[in-house]
Amino acid sequence: MSGKADPRPTGERTTSRTRLDRGRGALGPALELVHTGRAPTRAVLTAELGVTRATAGAVAAELEALGLIRVDARPAAAAGSQGRPSHRLSVAEDGPVVLAAQVHADGFRAALVGLGGRIVETAPGCETVDADPAKVLGSVVEAGAELLRTTGRRCVGAGLAVPSAVAEPDGLALNPLHLAWPVGAPVRRIFAERVREAGIDGPAFAGNDVNLAALAEHRHGAGRGARDLLCVATGHRGVGGALVLDGRLHTGSSGLALEVGHLTVNPEGRPCHCGGRGCLDVEADPLALLTAAGRDPGPEVSLLQQAIDLIRHHYDDPSVRTATEVLIDRLGLGLAGLVNILNPDRIILGGLHRTLLNADPDRLRAVVADRSLWGQSGGVPILPCTLDHNSLVGAAELAWQPVLDDPLGVLG
Repeated sequence: MSGKADPRPTGERTTSRTRLDRGRGALGPALELVHTGRAPTRAVLTAELGVTRATAGAVAAELEALGLIRVDARPAAAAGSQGRPSHRLSVAEDGPVVLAAQVHADGFRAALVGLGGRIVETAPGCETVDADPAKVLGSVVEAGAELLRTTGRRCVGAGLAVPSAVAEPDGLALNPLHLAWPVGAPVRRIFAERVREAGIDGPAFAGNDVNLAALAEHRHGAGRGARDLLCVATGHRGVGGALVLDGRLHTGSSGLALEVGHLTVNPEGRPCHCGGRGCLDVEADPLALLTAAGRDPGPEVSLLQQAIDLIRHHYDDPSVRTATEVLIDRLGLGLAGLVNILNPDRIILGGLHRTLLNADPDRLRAVVADRSLWGQSGGVPILPCTLDHNSLVGAAELAWQPVLDDPLGVLG
């Protein structure tokens, strides 16, 4: 049970407890509904859970007592509405947080993330990544621990996003191609050890950055409501993909599914780090754009930011426009192949791919439609990702999942 004193009269507490006992299995589903914004009111929560209004009220009260949500019992009625407005539900802004961390080719970042995908605090990221993953993960965890000391927030877990496939069940980074880390680095074990050494409570998790971006977008962003969601994105280097099926990440038998960066989209193209040639990974990432536009990468900002800025501020330059069109065509070929295999009901694009879509949405959609059977028959919506730090938010989702599964067991 929650450790807070209950101010309600004894009789009312007993009745509410009976209702809660009937609906205890609904605590996790109820929290997830509020967490993802699908139950903004108690009336919606009641309908979504399929319970009585009294049971929904008891469930909401228990989640509030755990410090996870807020119940506004006196919401203002909307203009022109009739009847008593339903209690409004929202995540608790001062509630627990999780530590989220992301490592990429140009540095790392740590953040505290609350329920609802809210980034509460962030720590400045470093600009170089050491070849020793233990040093990097120690630094990022210490940055997160400092945020916790400064804010005084309660932490219930930690999640890490890395630019590599993460093999299960051991949490090994199998292909950190754009980092100098050894192949098969045990990133989850190292991260968990650093979290414990820092005195941070809760379990620690690790996953691929694009997988986690897709999870975050499905719960809080452009992928909300999709049943079969395909996400393709550029990180700071390379291209990654992810698939969310019925609300859950499809990671394959050992966590290695959707390595879309190694689809061949130009057989005579650039050599790829995997040993192939013309892979999406080297034909549609930030370095590919800069190279195609005849620009030498500079050291001032990340390759990703340089590529985005080039399109945003110099698209009228013929060389930039031509390079952008080339990347759009390469990306479209890759997406068309994925549509034929996966038949998603929505595609979302992140990183540089979001900027390519915004630069010429008609061209990209036309390439996908022309080259894919299902694109021709009905069209697949292609949308930009909407969360600025979706991999960080996705890392937080890993850490929040035990709480979403059993709020009372974890926090009671």
